[in-house]
Amino acid sequence: MNAIVFDPSGFKLPENQRRPLLWAMYIGYAALTAGIFHGLAQSLSYAGIDILGYFPFLKSYYQGLTAHGVANALIFTFSFSNGFLPLMTARALSKKLVDWMLWLSFGLLALGNVLVIYAVAANKASVLYTSYAPLQAHWTYYIGLALVVVSTWVALANMIIVWRQWRKENPGERVPLLAHISVFSYSMWGLASIPIAVSFLGFLTPWTLGWMEKTDPLLTRTLFWFTAHAIVYAWLLPAYVSWYALVPRQAGGKIVSDSLTRFVFVLFLLLSIPTGFHHQYTDPGIATWMKAIHGVLTFGVFFPSLATAFSVMASLEIGGRAAGGRGLLGWIRKLPWKDPSLVAQLLAMITFVFGGITGLINASFTMNQVVHNTTWIPGHFHMTVGSAVALTLMGVAYWLVPYLSGRGLWGKTWAVASSWIYTIGVLIFARGMISAGLEGMPRRIYRAQATYTNEAWDLGGALTAVGGSLMFIGIFVFFIVILVTILWGKKGDIPADIPWSETLAAPGLSKWELRLDKLGFWMVVAIVMIIVAYGPFFASYLPPNFVSPGFTLW
Repeated sequence: MNAIVFDPSGFKLPENQRRPLLWAMYIGYAALTAGIFHGLAQSLSYAGIDILGYFPFLKSYYQGLTAHGVANALIFTFSFSNGFLPLMTARALSKKLVDWMLWLSFGLLALGNVLVIYAVAANKASVLYTSYAPLQAHWTYYIGLALVVVSTWVALANMIIVWRQWRKENPGERVPLLAHISVFSYSMWGLASIPIAVSFLGFLTPWTLGWMEKTDPLLTRTLFWFTAHAIVYAWLLPAYVSWYALVPRQAGGKIVSDSLTRFVFVLFLLLSIPTGFHHQYTDPGIATWMKAIHGVLTFGVFFPSLATAFSVMASLEIGGRAAGGRGLLGWIRKLPWKDPSLVAQLLAMITFVFGGITGLINASFTMNQVVHNTTWIPGHFHMTVGSAVALTLMGVAYWLVPYLSGRGLWGKTWAVASSWIYTIGVLIFARGMISAGLEGMPRRIYRAQATYTNEAWDLGGALTAVGGSLMFIGIFVFFIVILVTILWGKKGDIPADIPWSETLAAPGLSKWELRLDKLGFWMVVAIVMIIVAYGPFFASYLPPNFVSPGFTLW
């Protein structure tokens, strides 16, 4: 049995099931493109260049910052995942998904987006993507994002139903690897998303509707970060699914180890969630020893990323050497650098190295005090979600949109160029943000109109503007390529199948390897770890302290 696809005979979902998956991803790519306009304005602002006056419906800098964060970090990523991960699961298992659940997931996603767009566009939700109370948004904002979360739950339930059907029909067989890592990825998010749903539906929505006079800012902030560090991995793991299971085939290589790949995704399920307090090192009301536990676990979750670097690099080397690469690094030159999908993902991996390194500094109890709430932080996460995730999802689009739409990719040279432009831009941007952050430049400031400044911020601000402009150009070129492909791409000039990869050896059948497929077992272990990490805080803190009214500042 092939380790990736149980039936490698070319199974395809019927058209009525492909359509909602494709439309969900269209929503995501549209959100990415819409969000970059506000991103450009913010990056130029750090150099003292003010273009916000050219956005006629924008009432404040923070309305634009909210739109940028919500569109690019939330709507883009989860819309993509709602289409991509169910598709990978269905293809790996060669089984159809549940029709009504596909359309329900898409409908909830679309409705949630409409509500969020209304709230943000009407300047009723300028609370930034973190949505911290006591900043108060309109109820449509909280309900809209809650519906997006529920849409992911429906997508996950659909995947698990198909998973269980396959297990029942194939007793004793190893779950195909692509299905395993896809289901484990969204299962982690399913657990992680519960706290933010409790916060939005149980506290913030009743508060903004006037049913509760006051709210508890520390509790809702803690519930947010309960979810919001794991959300980074919810964004990242679909990219890892592609890196592990699809990129090796695109590069002409193979997956190094079936067991290592499964183990990595099990570790992400276990370690991604009990880490939220490292975002709250400076918050009062949380014991230092509790923060220390989360800090240690944050360093622990770095291990599966190191294993990923080893595994994916080895897979690429196999492909490069099979193409004739010689010497220590000669295989790199032999990789298919003209393949737009592969190039985007290779560049994403390079930038992610720097994102991971800077993330360790954020996780450090002491060094975090130096960079906390400075521009170092967005410099870091634009090399993670802003590059590893965004570039990978752009790269996936270059084969996935043709595969699902039936139209060949237009402008392959432009597609390759878009990734290079964006990568150069994000590296310059991040260098500017990080260097200025070390000089104390605050994040989330409208520097173009700030009454305070520091000469040491000037170079970093200029680099941020240059890099942000290149990032804007790169994504705009991507948007043109995808739009022309959808509207005028050559019919029939499409991939015959997803680029699924094979492993060097068939999956093992030892007791511990079989245990890696036990989703229910690992979910229970993850819940126990969450209780250990968060239980002492809630036991000592509850009941809530409803002390703060709402504020609408912009």
